[in-house]
Amino acid sequence: MKNRKLGLLTVSEIGYGTMSFANYYGASPERSEAIRVIRGAHELGVTHFDTAEAYGPFTNEELVGEALAPVRGEVTIATKFGWNIDPETGERRPGLNSKPAHVKRAVEGMLKRLKVETIDLLYQHRVDPEVPIEDVAGAVGELIAQGKVRHLGLSEAAAQTVRRAHAVQPVAAIQSEYSLWTRDPEPEILPLCEELGIGFVPWSPLGAGFLTGTINPGTSHEAGDFRAMSPRFTPEAKAANQALVDLLRRFAEAKGATAAQIALAWLLARKPFIVPIPGTRRLERVEENLGAIRVTLTAADMSEIEAAASAIPVQGERLPPAVLQFSYR
Repeated sequence: MKNRKLGLLTVSEIGYGTMSFANYYGASPERSEAIRVIRGAHELGVTHFDTAEAYGPFTNEELVGEALAPVRGEVTIATKFGWNIDPETGERRPGLNSKPAHVKRAVEGMLKRLKVETIDLLYQHRVDPEVPIEDVAGAVGELIAQGKVRHLGLSEAAAQTVRRAHAVQPVAAIQSEYSLWTRDPEPEILPLCEELGIGFVPWSPLGAGFLTGTINPGTSHEAGDFRAMSPRFTPEAKAANQALVDLLRRFAEAKGATAAQIALAWLLARKPFIVPIPGTRRLERVEENLGAIRVTLTAADMSEIEAAASAIPVQGERLPPAVLQFSYR
C-alpha cells in the first residue's frame, strides 16, 4: 500500500470507513467480529480509519478506539462533530450544533472514546448555518494549539465555505460523497482542493454497495438499513442505474478485477490527493477493495469510462431530502 497526503497528513492511499458497524445498514455484527475486521484491515495495510460521534451516537468511536488501541502509533484516526448531540449523554437533538463551546466539549468525549491523546483529523460533519465557519475553524485551531487535534477537515461543505475556513485554519481534507454515480464534487470542490493543497476523501465510494454489483432491482433492504429509504435505491432507480454496474463489470472482466475494484481504481486515478474510504463488515471484502491498488486504468481507459458514464443518467437523489438539505452549504 502506498501513501497519499491529506494536506500535511500522510495516510494509506485507501482508508477504511467504519460507519457500517453502526446499524446504518441494518443490525451490526458482534463487537468481537467488528474488532477483528478493523484490525484485519490494518494488517492488510490500511493506516487511515474514519468514524464520527454521530455513528451510534458514540458507540462507533468506542469500537474504533478499542480496535486500534494496540496499533495507535501506526494509524491515523478521523472523526467528526457537528450534529446536535449532547456531549455527555449522546442524546440526539434536532439539527446541527457547531458552536465553539459545544465543539470543545464534544472533542473531550471523543478523546476518551477513541482512547487517544490527539485526534489526527477532525471534521465538521455538516456546515452549521447558524455559526460562522470562521468561528468553527478558529475553535478547531485552538484545539490544535492545545495538542488535542492535529488537522481540520470539512464534510459536505461548499467551495466558498472551504475558502473561508482555510483562511483561518488550514483545511487538511474535504470529505464528501463521490463515486461514479455521485459526481457533485467535480465542478468546484476538486479544483479547489488542487489549488489549496487539500486532500479529498470520498465517502460511499462504492455507492453504498450498489457499484459492487451485488445489488439488483429485486434486492430488498432490511428495516434499519438507510437504503430502504433512499431515493436511489427504489426498484425503479436500481433498474435504471444498473447500466453503471454493467460498465464497471465490462472493465472488470478486461482487467481481471471486480466491479468494486474498478470503481475504486477510477477514484484513485482521478487525482493523486483522493483517498477513498470504502466500508464493509466483511474482511474478505476489505481485501477485495484493497486490490484496487493493483488495477491500472490508462488514460484511454479513463476516457472510455467517462464517455460511457456520461451517457448514463443516474436516477434518484443520492440521499433522502431530510439529510440532503444539509449538504454543500
